[in-house]
Amino acid sequence: MIDVENILNAVKNQEMSVDEALLKLREKPFEDIGFAKVDLHRKLRQGAAEVIYGAGKTPEQIAGIVNTMIEHGQDVILITRLEKKSADKLNELGINFEYHSDARAGVVGKIPEPKNSGFILVTTGGTSDIPVAEEAAITAEILGNRVKRLYDIGVAGLHRALSHMDEIMSANVIIAVAGMEGALASVLGGLAESPVIAVPTSIGYGASFGGVSALLAMLNSCASGVSVVNIDNGFGAGYLAGMINKKFSAPCIK
Repeated sequence: MIDVENILNAVKNQEMSVDEALLKLREKPFEDIGFAKVDLHRKLRQGAAEVIYGAGKTPEQIAGIVNTMIEHGQDVILITRLEKKSADKLNELGINFEYHSDARAGVVGKIPEPKNSGFILVTTGGTSDIPVAEEAAITAEILGNRVKRLYDIGVAGLHRALSHMDEIMSANVIIAVAGMEGALASVLGGLAESPVIAVPTSIGYGASFGGVSALLAMLNSCASGVSVVNIDNGFGAGYLAGMINKKFSAPCIK
């Protein structure tokens, strides 16, 4: 993984020549390991390293990608949609990581301290939505954001949300995770001045069509400032919220 800032500082301090710096910057942008081409320039381009989508990959494939990223200097790696059985096998393969069972996510390395002063508020309509919300929360934390969680505040008991107006009004970004009719996003969108990222979940009875009802309701929200990601896409919501929070927030002062 190329650390441009360190390279530039080395040139500035005359610890590296310009030609050596150019050679470093021209290093191959990806590593071909046969079954995958690991993107080594993702952090340089987007500010965050490549994330491993665990579903559909064997533990051996995941281990190969993780080891390649570590060899190229990546110290924090997120593995999403990682089932417990695969996580156990990764441990057997010698991969040192922390498994977050609610989020079905593995984290290699230590989740960094928040880089920004503002925070992202992750909310759910019900307890059954927590796995998707936790995927969003951990993704945002991996990106260096401060995250607050506010779960089970669905519209069936609106007083629960209204009792937390301080957090709702002071968040830089709100992630609203809800199944059933997906009304939570509209409610929060009508209460807060911050952008709301709506995440429909597949939670609900038969007529919810596996989250399609919540998706359509969120897409048709009458509240301004509500955007929608795909069904159960906690990762996408957490990543987008992290990007927004980074633009809104001042750096943390130590």
